[in-house]
Amino acid sequence: MPQHLVLVGGGHSHVGVLRAFARHRPANLAITLVSDRPVSLYSGMLPGHLAGLCPRAALEIPLAPLAAAAGARFVEATATGIDRAGQRLLLAGGEALPYAWLAVNIGITPDLAPIEGAREFACPVKPISRFLESTDAVSAALGQPGGPQSLAVIGGGVAAVELALAFRQVAGRVAGAPVAIAILARSGLVTRLNPRAQALVRAALARHAIRVVEGFDAIRVDGHGVTARDGRSEPAEAIIVATGARAPDWLASLGLPVAADGSLLVGPDLCSPEDERIFATGDCATMQESPREKAGVFAVRQGPVLAENLLRRAAGQALKAYHPQTAYLTLLSTGDGRAIAARGAFFALEGRWVALWKDWLDRRFVRPSVQPATGARADAISDR
Repeated sequence: MPQHLVLVGGGHSHVGVLRAFARHRPANLAITLVSDRPVSLYSGMLPGHLAGLCPRAALEIPLAPLAAAAGARFVEATATGIDRAGQRLLLAGGEALPYAWLAVNIGITPDLAPIEGAREFACPVKPISRFLESTDAVSAALGQPGGPQSLAVIGGGVAAVELALAFRQVAGRVAGAPVAIAILARSGLVTRLNPRAQALVRAALARHAIRVVEGFDAIRVDGHGVTARDGRSEPAEAIIVATGARAPDWLASLGLPVAADGSLLVGPDLCSPEDERIFATGDCATMQESPREKAGVFAVRQGPVLAENLLRRAAGQALKAYHPQTAYLTLLSTGDGRAIAARGAFFALEGRWVALWKDWLDRRFVRPSVQPATGARADAISDR
């Protein structure tokens, strides 16, 4: 009798799991994918899409066909909780799905509470689908007569930089539009990148006339701009929030260990230390022994390990450990057909060939060559 595996969310890790199962379909699992939307949007291509370098369809991974290829059932619904005692995933509307094993990959949601007025006057980056809906109007009107003539991006990370540069390209498509764009960073700018990469980022921002205001701790926004804790203000008619996200609140109600941002704590095996039936990956999870910042590269790399461990758990085998990188490649789009590559303490390059490299990697993830399953799998992957 197959055991029920429920995958909650269509994030990058679960995309990897389904692709692994499409290649080698497990015989001992009945799989259900639950997602509140029919497509998964690849975050790595969001800035390029906003900059006009690729259509929205290039970001989309349709979940129903992917699930079907893996022999899984797709359910479009919103998860609201987990009945751990009854081993049921709870859905909006009162429905519930039984599970033997459950994996959570639902991303994070904006934490706008520290910024007064953000819900009314700003566009948070997460979740991406909602961000795209809210910024369609901004992109169409930016720089136009009667539209926003200034834009502020709150945040100092890679995402904030890429979005500011992307919106510069949006504004540039309006002939002669003098749109003012500023990045408002609470501390430094792209501080996780090495000094050479930071210098390339600052040069790119200067080249595109994007101001950087550091030490700006935003506490309030309204229809006129952003106010910092120290009383400074920056005018802005359009405001993007690229910082301050949390895991969905219902995860903290499960009685499982969570991090400060509400994400589920997991061990090297990607499983909750308090419940061997529940796994978590991506932004909604934090590795207890080796925490890392929220970045899509970790969710992507967790996918194959999660797929193997789900099979091993169902077969009663020892689980494999995932060891996150300490130094990993960052590819930052500058929106103008160029990109910056950075890794570790010294490596940093910029150029059009870097953008081509990034585009190739991105498209390979979104549209890989996945062969149909050649047959059912008798058991889990054996220990290596």
